[in-house]
Formats: sequence, C-alpha cells, structure tokens
Amino acid sequence: MAHINFIKVHGSQNDFFLIDETKNSLSKWKDADRAELAVRICNRDEMLGGADGILFVSESSNKASIGRMRVFNSDGSEASMCGNGLRTVARYLLEREGLKEATVETMKATLHVSKAEEIGAGIPTYQVEISPVLFDPATLPLNWPESKLFNEQVAAFDPELRFSAVAVPNPHLITFVDQVTLDSDKQAKLSTYLNGDNPYFTDGVNVSFVKELAEDTIYVRTFERGVGFTNACGTAMSASSLMKKLLHDDKLETPVHVYNNGGRVKVTAAKDKDGALHLQLIGNATFVYYGTLAITADSINLLEQKHTDEQANYQAMVAEVQDYLQKNK
Repeated sequence: MAHINFIKVHGSQNDFFLIDETKNSLSKWKDADRAELAVRICNRDEMLGGADGILFVSESSNKASIGRMRVFNSDGSEASMCGNGLRTVARYLLEREGLKEATVETMKATLHVSKAEEIGAGIPTYQVEISPVLFDPATLPLNWPESKLFNEQVAAFDPELRFSAVAVPNPHLITFVDQVTLDSDKQAKLSTYLNGDNPYFTDGVNVSFVKELAEDTIYVRTFERGVGFTNACGTAMSASSLMKKLLHDDKLETPVHVYNNGGRVKVTAAKDKDGALHLQLIGNATFVYYGTLAITADSINLLEQKHTDEQANYQAMVAEVQDYLQKNK
C-alpha cells in the first residue's frame, strides 16, 4: 500500500492535486503510473470530489530552476503547460525555498514566477510567465494552408464567427462572441468536434469563446482539451487577452482584466529585444487542504485531511465576480 501526501489547490477554481514526487518517493514512477493515478483520483464521482488534473512537482533538470512541473489531465493525458496550475506550483516552491521569485521548468519552457500583489483581500497571488507564444500552425498542430490563423472565418467551424489560433505552448482556438452566442450550444458542439476525429486539430485543441465587457476587460469560457469545460484555463485566458490586444492594436503592457466562471485574473504582455511575445498571468494560488491518501490496486482511502482558511476569502471574490458578470450580460 502506498501513502501519498498532497495539497488540493486551485487557480481560478481550475483545481488540482499537487503532489511532490521527491517527498513521496515517486521519482521513479513511469508516466503510465502518473496517468493512471490522475484518472483514478480526478474522477468527479469519487470520494475526493475529483479535480481537473494532477500537478507533479519534481527536481528540475537544470540547476537554475527551483523545480519542475508536469501536468496530467483528468483523462490521463499530459498537458504541455497549465497557467493556473503553475501559479500554485510557484507558490509551493517559492514558499519551500523562502524566495519571492525564481524560475520553474515546464515541458517546453523554463518560466519566471514570482509573488505578486494580492488580487483580492487575503488571497495569495502569484505571477507566472506564459511562453513561448507561437502562431505557426505546425506548432499547434493545425492543418492550415496559411502562415497563421488570425481573425478568419472558417466555414467548417462556424459560418459567422471569426477564429484565431495560437500555441502558448498549449494549442488554443479563440473567437470573440456576443451573449447570444455564449448562451447557445455552439461552443460545446465545436469543441467536441475539434477534440474528436477531425482534419484540422489532429491532437485536439482548447476552445475559448470570449466576450468583451469593457475596454480592458473580457470574459473567457474555455473547453479544455482532455478535461472539458472548466471554471478557468490559465493559458486560454492569457492567449485570449493577447488576441484582444492584437485585434484592437492595444498597448501590450496594459493589463487586461479577465473574468471567468472561477473568478478573475490579470494578464499583461510584452515583446523582448528579438520581437518574441511574452505573457504574464497574475492570479490566485489557493491551497484548499492538505491530505494523505492510502492507495492500493483496488482502493483509494483518504487517511488525513486538514483544511486551510483560504477558500472563504476566495469565495468572497467569486461572489463579487458573479454579480459583475450578471450585471454585464
């Protein structure tokens, strides 16, 4: 029987089990073991209430970073990046090391993370880098004849909406819509199609419908590849904010306030000296409870559970968010 200590965490209520591989002696696990555990404990019908995935934290392969993050979705697939998850991993590692900023290794990039000003009263808040930002269809991958898909109509997707695609590095398909479209079943149908057998996104794609609420404020709802509809997706909110800036030729550095079903975040952007785009995602990193699991081949039992008091502060902000969204329908 294996005992695994974990923390139930969330970023914008995109929730995960955070597991330190070193402390739990899991470093020699195979990826099949990680995938199997994700499927077993992330099931919403199971005793733990499920989650969107597991964040596996381990030692970095480069000495410059304080750790490495791997993300396994609830269906057992591995995501190349998770912005909401990275905030919670950043908090865990920075607090462990007694630092305010550092870098964390992810599948495709080593990213800067730091403690940030609270986004709401009593809400631990962290800023994480989202990069690289890539428009080449091959990076998504997307079968598309042009150098990029940017604000174009695609009849196979929808006869009226305009779509843009970007990898950050997770693949995202983004369209800006009105409330009537949000209330329709278009997003569910399109997302199901593009995450099944289709000739466009052969590995699936995160699909976001975005509504502009004010000059620098948007609402984002995302169907996340490997998960389905989630309260929020960090890379989707980052990519959607960038698309808003590019479509309106906004100043990159001006923060975009992003509302979602799980709360709100802020996103800024900048270009480096080589012209490459970098995004910064700023939002909560909430630790809900600490727990210990006893796992056998046939059963999972929760041996210990110790709640924090952080969720109450976060829910107070969520109530404000829901009130704002209701008034702006």
